[in-house]
This record gives sequence, structure tokens and C-alpha cells, in this order.
Amino acid sequence: MANNHIGEDWPVLRVGIVGWGWMGQAHARAYARLRQHYPEAALRPALAAVADNAGDDRLASAIDTFGFGEAYTDWRDLIERNDIKVVSVTGPNFIHREVAVAAAEAGKHLWVEKPAGRNAAETRAISDAVRANKVQSAVGFNYRNVPAVAMAKQLIADGRLGRINHVCIRLLADYAAHPEGALTWRFMSEWSGSGVLGDLASHGVDLGRYLVGDIADLICASATFIPQRPQVSVAASHFSRAPGGPMGAVENEDYTAALLRFRGGALGILESSRASIGEQCSYGIDVHGSRGALSWDFRRMGELQLCLDQDYQNASFLTHYVAPGDGDLARFQPAAGIAMSYDDLKIVEAHQLVQSIATGKAHGANVEDALYAAEVIEAMAESALSHRWINLAR
Repeated sequence: MANNHIGEDWPVLRVGIVGWGWMGQAHARAYARLRQHYPEAALRPALAAVADNAGDDRLASAIDTFGFGEAYTDWRDLIERNDIKVVSVTGPNFIHREVAVAAAEAGKHLWVEKPAGRNAAETRAISDAVRANKVQSAVGFNYRNVPAVAMAKQLIADGRLGRINHVCIRLLADYAAHPEGALTWRFMSEWSGSGVLGDLASHGVDLGRYLVGDIADLICASATFIPQRPQVSVAASHFSRAPGGPMGAVENEDYTAALLRFRGGALGILESSRASIGEQCSYGIDVHGSRGALSWDFRRMGELQLCLDQDYQNASFLTHYVAPGDGDLARFQPAAGIAMSYDDLKIVEAHQLVQSIATGKAHGANVEDALYAAEVIEAMAESALSHRWINLAR
């Protein structure tokens, strides 16, 4: 059979990934699958290089399993390559600013995982570098890309819920619930910045803003439920346990809760925890308006609970299974009731970044959205310390 080499002349976008943990691999899969789901994409990503200092075995697997052309132990060697045009920054929080700013200054487009920086100042430095060097960016606020969330946004924008009255945003997890969980970088302020604020609550800030609008004021309380954890002498994930090790202090928060006032007049609650027994990826949002309501839960990603076009009293929720036409579902599945995955959401992000690069205009969440979330998170931390309302003048 003849091989016409269809598509081989498609412009190639050479990609470098800094950080080869779970998220770096998720980015690699997203780039590799991009044109399977978006065949019209103007650029064809190619995995050119990966950088990680966790050992030769990990880098060898990146080459053997994912097909990277080169692997480096120093991310600077990757940034110096002129052929690489986009860099994914997926390592620990403490490398984000340095790597992202260097990549932008080298004229490379960015895909940065949240939180972009350990604090608002670091995130602002990344944003400034992106603007100054006229490169495009994407940030890992992946819950925006859920078809049910896209449908929710449209229903709210169309006024189907009426005036938005109140919102409840929750991001609850148990990954840090065990008292023998290792004292990794995530629990150290110097390395992580904040705790659950940057890790999970930042997603909630973005999701609330995406659906309901900017936040005007907030008041927040935070707590650290497990103040000490066993130390480890080697690199470990935040799921690791280290029973019997010497104890060290946890420097950031396990839990946070905030009252919100949105600029449109709605009130809200944002609750987030990394140490809640019985909760695994319990992420979602409820929105109540003057004429209806909706609810979405990440664990049932393909469903949207809707309470619309009924009486004010004794109304009930019905389940809508997202279908082709809702968000980007048709890119992945042919009919309602067939689930998308977390990895699929990263493909949507990759496609939005490629669109941004091809058109020179922002598509999807970018570093400006990350900066907004970082400023809100910083206000939440300030409020938790001062026990007062904070106005977000922006």
C-alpha cells in the first residue's frame, strides 16, 4: 500500500518539558495526542527534550517510553536550544519562576502548571516576562475545560439561572490526611509557598471567576491539622509515608475556608482541604440564582445537575449528561454518557496553547489568569492572619 506521508509537511512545534513527574508526563501525553483530537491544529507538537534531576532511570524512561530526542539533568541546557519553541514547566513550585522567566526571555512560549509562582510577586514576574517578550502562555486551570463547566458558563451567561445569588466552591482531598505522610517540599514555605491555598484553592478561585466573575471582597480562615511530619532524606511525593523518621514542622496550611463577595453581587463560600479523611478529589461548584441552580462534581465529570424552568418551591435537580455540542466533548467521545478523563482536559489545554501560538491571540487560561488567582490567594492568606475582610481593588 502506498504511503502518502499525509501531514508530514505540517509545521512542527518542538517542545521541551522541565520536570518529569506525573504532571510532566501528562503534558507529554497531551502534546502527543493533540492532533488525534484536533487534526486541524495549525502546528504539530514534537517532543524534543526533557529535563529533570531525579536520576538517569527517569530520563531514560522519558526517551524510551515517550520518544523524547534528548534528556538533560540541567534545565538550562534545554532552554538554550534554539529549535525548542515551547516549554512546559511542570516541576515543583520553587522552580517555576526561574524556569518560566528564562524560557520567556529566550523567546519560548510557556505552559506553566499552577500555581505559576510561589506567590503573587513570582507570578507577576512570569507574567511580565511573557508580555515583554511577546510569547504566548497557558496555565493548568484544567477544570475550565470540562464540557459540563462550559455548558454551565453558557447557561449563566444566557441568564437561565437569573441573578446569581450564592455560590459554593469545594476542593477537598485526603492526600495529606495521614500523620505519617512525609515532610516533602509541599509542606515547606520556602519550596512551595502556600499549602492548600496554592495547590487546590487556586483552582477554586479560577473556577468561580470563570463562571461567576471577579471577586470583590473576602474574609478567610486557615488551619494546619498536622503540625509535624516525619522528614525524608530522599526525594518523595506528597503521597509518600515515612513512619519513624525524625519529625519536622509543617510550615503551611492544610485547610482554608473563605467567604466571598463577587463584583456582580453574589455571595460565595470557598472551602479547600488536603487533609480531609474520606475525600478524594471532591472538587466541584454549586451556583444558585434567582430562577434556577446548577451543580457540578469533578468525580462525575460528564454530568451537570440542573434545576431550571420550574417553580420557586419544590423544584428538583435533573441530571444532564454532556453530549456532543457541549464544550469539546465531541473531540473525544461520540455520544452522551461516555466519560472523558483528566488527561483529556490537558489535551484541551495543549490545543488552546497551540491556537494561541498560531494566531498570536490568547485562547484559554494563561498567566494573566494565574496572576489574578495568585493575588486572590495572597489576599486569602493575609485575611487568615489579620482576621479581617480584604478588598480586592483590581
